[in-house]
Amino acid sequence: MSTPLLEVKDLHKHFPIGSVGFSGKPKQLLHAVDGVSFSLERGETLGLVGESGCGKSTAARAIVGLHPATSGSIKFEGHELAGGSTRDWMPYRRRMQMIFQDPYASLDPRQTVGSILTEPLKIHGMGRPSWRKTRTMELLEAVGLNPRHIHRYPHEFSGGQRQRIGIARALALEPDLIICDEPVSALDVSIQAQVINLLEELQERFNLAYLFIAHDLAVVRHICKRVAVMYLGRIVEIADRDDLFADPQHPYTRSLLSAIPHPDPIRERNRERIVLQGDVPSPLNPPSGCSFHPRCPEIDGVPGDSCKTIVPILQKLSETETRQASCHLTCPR
Repeated sequence: MSTPLLEVKDLHKHFPIGSVGFSGKPKQLLHAVDGVSFSLERGETLGLVGESGCGKSTAARAIVGLHPATSGSIKFEGHELAGGSTRDWMPYRRRMQMIFQDPYASLDPRQTVGSILTEPLKIHGMGRPSWRKTRTMELLEAVGLNPRHIHRYPHEFSGGQRQRIGIARALALEPDLIICDEPVSALDVSIQAQVINLLEELQERFNLAYLFIAHDLAVVRHICKRVAVMYLGRIVEIADRDDLFADPQHPYTRSLLSAIPHPDPIRERNRERIVLQGDVPSPLNPPSGCSFHPRCPEIDGVPGDSCKTIVPILQKLSETETRQASCHLTCPR
């Protein structure tokens, strides 16, 4: 089998909270990412979904090195990056780029569009000034903007246009992987469709791989080939898009999908919602065993106290299946 473009194994990212005591250790640790594992092939789109605060964006920032991982493995084409120095990361930063959620905050208001798009080229020492200007105009044209607008500032563009500038910046260094951190959630619905179509066109044109982070399951179903579901810092299910939406295996995935409204009024009227009880536990003090067990509506189906005491492993449901889930109820023990 070929080496995956990106392979993440048992990734953890913990943030210290509170003052450090005499032992030199912080009083508490916030378990933002608590053992995430997945792989991504070249040209593939993997969706990463879950409630706000479940660790999606933190995992993405750890993967590109914006947050140093607490532990775990991050391999890009087989090269280990976790724990590496700035020099170790440098050859791979060009090949991994990010599109941020807020098109208003992710662009420097004091820089022109031309300066924003030229900056990564300067940092990596690519080309002469005349070539960089030509490259900048090509990037604007590739994302559907007028190349003559390189001297304008971000405030002169609409939200959708600003996000296109963010996409152009991510394309500047000709990456293999782009992490899309909820790139359409701050945009109007009509503009969302335009940006999604643009991302699909660019993927086909440049053979890009996307890690697409979102909470809108309709968008994920449209653009992603595989979907990973996160809950409280852990992935609870990974499956092909069609398999996941047709037959979800984890109780949390079933509850998420049950919340999707249906356009048919009759089916919408008969749709059964799975309403979870209680609130999401705090990542400062995650539950023992399965992190979902305090809210799981199917916990009575598991004999004994396995859900409360044993952390389920993300594993295949059977030897013939590719989907994975971490649940004592659905996975073989």
